[in-house]
Formats: sequence, C-alpha cells, structure tokens
Amino acid sequence: MNKALILGAVAGLASGAAAQSWSLSIEGAPSTVDTTVTTVFTVDVVVNADFGTHVSGGAFALDSSGATDVVVNVGAAAAAWAAVGEANRGYAGGGDHNGLVYGQVIFPPFFPPQADSSLDGGTIVASLSIEVLAGSTGVLDLNLISDALAPFDLEIYDEVSGSFNNQVQGSFGSASVNLVPAPSALALLGLGGLVAGRRRK
Repeated sequence: MNKALILGAVAGLASGAAAQSWSLSIEGAPSTVDTTVTTVFTVDVVVNADFGTHVSGGAFALDSSGATDVVVNVGAAAAAWAAVGEANRGYAGGGDHNGLVYGQVIFPPFFPPQADSSLDGGTIVASLSIEVLAGSTGVLDLNLISDALAPFDLEIYDEVSGSFNNQVQGSFGSASVNLVPAPSALALLGLGGLVAGRRRK
C-alpha cells in the first residue's frame, strides 16, 4: 500500500500549520558494543515537540556512516501504540534502513489517542536493531533522516483543540557507537594462535 495513503488513513483529516519546534532523536545507544561475537544492539527513536499533546504518526529513515561495512542488518519496528499504520520498507544495505512509517487511529471520542503516544517528556515511536559482525572494529554513526517517500515527517495531535498538525523540517538526531571486541577475547584468540603455531612445529 502506498505510504502516503497509509499516513492519510492513519491521520484522518490533517491540517497543515506553521512550523513548530520538534525533534527526532536516538536514545539508549551504547557508547561501546562488544563485538567478540556477532552482536545485535537496539536503540529507541524518540519524538520531542513543544506543541500538541500526542504523536499521531510519522516516518523516518536511517542513513549510517563510518564502519558500515560490518553491519549485517538493520531492523525497525514501530512502538506498540503506533503499529496500526506501520509500513516497514526494510534494510537497504550498508547500515541504512529504507524507512519506517508509524501511526495510530485517533477519532475522539471513539478512538482517543493511546496513552503511550503522549508528548509528556518524549515519546518512543519506534526501535531500531543493528546487527554487526564478530570482530568488528571502528565507529558506527547512526543518522536519522527524513523518509523521502513520506508526505511529512511527523504528525502531532492536540487534545485541546482536536486538531492534527503535519510537520516537515524538524531536527533529526544521530548517535555514535564504538565497535570493539573484548580485550580478554582478543587475548584468548592470540594465545590460541600461539598454541596452534607451536603444535605445528
């Protein structure tokens, strides 16, 4: 199904409005990941906004840089409250993700906004899982970007006015993760190599 149609269906009748201040950030990223074995780590994608009361829906993609050659897969999943409008376009290779659309149906009083979509202190809208190869080293930079196929980046619902507000050109966040095999594992690998070398002699 076309993403524009999905967003439209999830949002209902939405009104454009003057630009507001909002951001999409990566939270929970580990500063260092032990890559002794093939490893998967997960980060949250979080919306903050200075207007409205709830996140109605939105879309984003991931454009990674740095040690992208060691990334095996990037998975994305909408938060439970936002899964009604989920459209996942999947891993693009090279540490990138093609895009994720997320959202909910809001139609008061029959379908009020989900409690977990409240903008009180930041709203988790999705999670990303990144799988990296065993023995990987380097710095992996995760950069959220606008989804080029989506008609807007974010939609905010205001419970007081009952209005929807579509947004583009917000602030997109990033995070850097150091990929380092555990020193003890490297030492064991080195000792194993020495023992194997002596046995061959």
